[in-house]
Amino acid sequence: MSFDFVYTAIRVRDMAASMNFYTEILGMEVVEPLQPTPFTKGQVVILRSPDGSQQLELNWYEPGSRFGPKYTNGEEMDHLAFECDDVPSAVDALERQGVEVLVRSKEIGNWNEAFVKDPNGIWVELLPRKRPTAPSQ
Repeated sequence: MSFDFVYTAIRVRDMAASMNFYTEILGMEVVEPLQPTPFTKGQVVILRSPDGSQQLELNWYEPGSRFGPKYTNGEEMDHLAFECDDVPSAVDALERQGVEVLVRSKEIGNWNEAFVKDPNGIWVELLPRKRPTAPSQ
């Protein structure tokens, strides 16, 4: 099973202030506009530096969302995201290796993504691959 790292997501307390900081002060551009996320009870926006390829996802969750427990210093990192060829198969393979599965694709509805937990408790999102992989050598 092959996984490609695609972005980092952080939790934010104030979406407007965070958007201002990353776009106006650091010069990042909006890749995917701010949108509500009913499943997670929050909002999400994806940013990228003009000449960069790594993306930054800003997530805000309303109080009571299972995706956003009480906000305390040190828990700003929301999750890491990896692309893979087949999300359900990847989840099954990881689970057989003892990885804790937090959210399966079928729980989310029409979204084909899942969440597992790394050994440190960090959530790792699995997404379907969006681009072809380089041929094996």
